[in-house]
This record gives sequence, C-alpha cells and structure tokens, in this order.
Amino acid sequence: MRVVAGIDEVGVGPLAGPVVAAAVVLGPRHGLIGLADSKRLTERRRAHLAEEIKGRAQAWALGRAEVEEVDRLNVLHAAWLAMRRAVENLSLAPEFVLVDGVHLPTLPCPGRAIVRGDARVPVISAASIVAKVARDAEMCEWDAVYPQYGFAGHKGYGTAHHMAALARFGACPLHRKSFAPVRNVSSLRGAAS
Repeated sequence: MRVVAGIDEVGVGPLAGPVVAAAVVLGPRHGLIGLADSKRLTERRRAHLAEEIKGRAQAWALGRAEVEEVDRLNVLHAAWLAMRRAVENLSLAPEFVLVDGVHLPTLPCPGRAIVRGDARVPVISAASIVAKVARDAEMCEWDAVYPQYGFAGHKGYGTAHHMAALARFGACPLHRKSFAPVRNVSSLRGAAS
C-alpha cells in the first residue's frame, strides 16, 4: 500500500498572519471518528481531533508562508509554498498527495487536487483540522503582542472589529500590506500625517 498524504492550508483570506498548511499521513486503520472540514467543527472539537490526529497519524507536519512571502508572492503562491514545505517536513515521504483545492501545486511527488476535499476525503480533513488549530493558536499568541487588534477573536479575518482597529491603529507587522483593506487604511493614514 502506497503512502498517501492529505494536504490543506488555512489563512488565505485573513488580512493578517501567515498561511499555514498541514500534511498528514493516516494509516488504513487510523480509527479516527468525526473527521470533517475544520470550518464545520466547533473550536473544542477541532482541538480534540487535532490531538487525536497527531497521536494516531503515521506522520504529520506543518508548513507556512510568512506575511512577507504572502505580500511578495501573492496569497495563492504563498499557500502553495506552505503546502510544499509541509510535505517536505514530513518524516515519512509520501508517494502520492491529495490536496484540497482546484489546483495541484508543485510538490515533491505526484498528486491530485480535489475540490472540497476537506469535506470529502478523511486524510484531507485531518490536514485541515491540524492546520486550523495550529494557525488559530498562533493568532491567539499574537493577540498578546498586539492586543488592540483582537486577533484571538477573529484570527486576522476582516471583521468589523478588526477593520475598526486597523483604521484606528494602522497596520502592524502581522498585516498583509498587499491586501486592499490594509493597503487602503495605510495610504489613508499616510495621507493624514
């Protein structure tokens, strides 16, 4: 039986923070129940499942693209970079990968992209859960550094609270300067000074 990894990323849409991808290899008898698209699970259920996945997976790894890479490459290419890094970080080299999405990024092995794979393919669901829990935890840590933005609550997404904080305080180093809402607020603040 060949080694298959599921890959998914989180953090494409937010105005702040990295893109984080996970690659997970599950054995045929992983025994995990309740795997689903991470967005469909409660925060508590995701956290529980993430620990189970990491404990039962044959291998799992994270990859990331930093804010500067998102700004330099664009968010799609940054997501692909995070996915490639996740695969390269696996302790068990996959022979094939299943990726959530429309396009298959350049990876060190062949694979297939599956639209809505995070809801349809258990190994991709597992990657989705591990990536989301890791990124959410990181955004909560950043909240302690930049409490005025409320990152623990919205995880960097463009909520009304986040937009109001951005307008009031301007961008911090965690914000993606290439994203229009951040760029627009920054240019307005620059014009006002």
